[in-house]
Amino acid sequence: MEVSSATARFQDSTTQFKEYEDYLDSKVTPTDKYYLKSRELARKVVEHGHKGTVLSREEFEEKKAAALAAEVAKINALYNRSRPVTLASAGKELKDNFLKALAEREEANRSGKMTSVIFIRDHNTLGQEVSGYIDYAHRLKTQDFEPYFSGKKRLVPGTSDLCFYNWETQISVSNSSPNFEAVYEDPNGLLFKNKRDKKILSVDPSSGPGEDSSRTFLQTDLHVHVVIYDHNIRTV
Repeated sequence: MEVSSATARFQDSTTQFKEYEDYLDSKVTPTDKYYLKSRELARKVVEHGHKGTVLSREEFEEKKAAALAAEVAKINALYNRSRPVTLASAGKELKDNFLKALAEREEANRSGKMTSVIFIRDHNTLGQEVSGYIDYAHRLKTQDFEPYFSGKKRLVPGTSDLCFYNWETQISVSNSSPNFEAVYEDPNGLLFKNKRDKKILSVDPSSGPGEDSSRTFLQTDLHVHVVIYDHNIRTV
């Protein structure tokens, strides 16, 4: 407790005074001024530790910079929390179940409350059957989704997604994303490990999806087969 109290006092000292000299002046008493006759001399007496524990100039500057950085981070966090999230699905007339499901999950995936993995099986522009798993939150951050919600483009898995397989060419690719790591060594098959809470998301249809996760099978006119796995991030 004593160490914590001392640390708190030092932190107060860095934010209370604009300059190091102001900090030293705060420790000079009227008696010091009377006998020493010099403000500079009184400051040196304080600085050299003759008036108890005193921060050095370097310590003062370091703590002041740290306190300022913490304050800026706090302000930025409050600003980002209060700033409305721009949704690509806003104002769109969505008739297909798949697009409606994406719109329902867009805000949560953009804000970090949820991370969804989308499984899609369909045909690419060359007519080849492809399938793969997409990190929805990551795609939202790296792509403009307005064309998808407007019906100008179709969402299909690619070689940069979590997993991709071309059934004709037999090209298979897997990647980690900012939110998930693909796990292949498990005897139960392909798993995805969430990087934030370290919990496992299972895509095996014969087992449960995992803790804090859910699985939704969708009927859609846009793709042959679609499944969405939602993983909710608990906040402490």
